[in-house]
Amino acid sequence: MPSGVPGVVPADGLTTRQRRQRPLLIIHTGDGKGKSTAAFGLALRGWNQGWSVGIFQFVKSARWRIGEQTALESLGELHNATGRGGSIEWHKMGAGWSWSRKMGTDDDHAAAAAEGWQEIKRRLAQEKHTLYVLDEFTYPINWGWVDIDDVIDTLTARSGYQHVIITGRRADPRLVEAAQLVTEMSKIKHPFDDGQKGQRGIEW
Repeated sequence: MPSGVPGVVPADGLTTRQRRQRPLLIIHTGDGKGKSTAAFGLALRGWNQGWSVGIFQFVKSARWRIGEQTALESLGELHNATGRGGSIEWHKMGAGWSWSRKMGTDDDHAAAAAEGWQEIKRRLAQEKHTLYVLDEFTYPINWGWVDIDDVIDTLTARSGYQHVIITGRRADPRLVEAAQLVTEMSKIKHPFDDGQKGQRGIEW
């Protein structure tokens, strides 16, 4: 697919413009490194296009601040001050979803994940964002905290122009089937295999 040109043009009755403007469900899965990093890279592209971007982290502690959050929130502040780019919202689990300001413990994670998914559903219904990054969302689905049928029904029926990226290992086959773009990260080598801990600027 050189220069972004597809090798096949389907006979679906759509114009090139109509086909190009269809919203995507994107899955980044697999055991390799880079699933979230790639999703945050797309968030940067979305910001540059002037999109509203909502990022929702489902597993990482709210006490752990990764570099991408600082960078993207700075771009959100730039948008608020100058109008450049798009708006950025970043919400995390751990000590409670930032939009609800509720504190919680590890025992509350299942309920918090379900509550977080309900908030995302409300935002999808309102067409609040152009791009949603549901980081590590495969895990609460696989653990039974969020109902997979509800996820599939909601995402396939979403209205408007709303892209959704889901990251995490072992994506449910039904998610993979529903998605238009799926990438599986396969690990070949990793410094962890040699006992090396995570590095500043590489892991966070």
